[in-house]
Amino acid sequence: MTSTVNSQMKHHTHISSKHKMLSLNLSEVWKYKDLIVLFTKRTFVLTYKQTVLGPAWIFLNPLISSIIYAFVFGGIAGIGTEGVPQLLFYLCSNAIWTFFSTCVTKNASTFTANAAVFGKVYFPRLTTPISNVLSSLIQFGVQMILVVVFLVYYLIKGAVSPNWLAWLAIPIELIHLGLFGLGVGIIISSMTTKYRDLSILVGFGVSLWMYITPIVYPISQLGDGFMKTILMINPVTAPVEVIRYAILGQGTIMPIYLAISWALTVIVMVFGIMIFNKVEKTFMDTV
Repeated sequence: MTSTVNSQMKHHTHISSKHKMLSLNLSEVWKYKDLIVLFTKRTFVLTYKQTVLGPAWIFLNPLISSIIYAFVFGGIAGIGTEGVPQLLFYLCSNAIWTFFSTCVTKNASTFTANAAVFGKVYFPRLTTPISNVLSSLIQFGVQMILVVVFLVYYLIKGAVSPNWLAWLAIPIELIHLGLFGLGVGIIISSMTTKYRDLSILVGFGVSLWMYITPIVYPISQLGDGFMKTILMINPVTAPVEVIRYAILGQGTIMPIYLAISWALTVIVMVFGIMIFNKVEKTFMDTV
């Protein structure tokens, strides 16, 4: 009888809302890794579940957008792409931006979109935004297949010269963008529990953000003036330039702005975790 009681006590789990504001509880999150995988699959599948073409939109969306960018910005506006074929330049830029923007927009609705689940059963709330980042990463990987196809084509033609060694930095900068997108997303999500207007402004704000990031134009088009400095301070600019430099062989990499971007990412993540941990205790009263 005693051994039975002791055996039961070893598997005791204590659930409490008294967590520190900076507590990540990574050990607990790791215990729910299967749930993260489940959420990741759910998010990815639901995005294209009730569409006629299904996952084909992962290819069609960036391809159509890139053709439009090439026509408007390359053809009409006459914006150069540093010698890189326009379609390849926009496909690569679009894949990077889609990854970041999806991390932000999906995580911006973490509390409101999952209120029904959060209110019924306990699990680490951080598993949901992490799964959103992972599903965005899968989408990025699929889009990169299209980029690689065009990259091989232009390599054969001798129209592009990737920096193969710099490809080692791509995973690091994807983590960089994912963490920053996660931080921004959970901050917005925490605030939308009380201020629903923010959820309406997210899409508009992300669209504007794209134009102050060198996505549809290379940063070299701005010269060396004040405007270039402002855009380089943008935390998304440096990782975008690093990834594009690796894949396309063209880009502006300035270590000081990359360091600033990482510093801002850490600040945003810390603040995001603090406000996320605070709101998750009481958000059911306001959602």
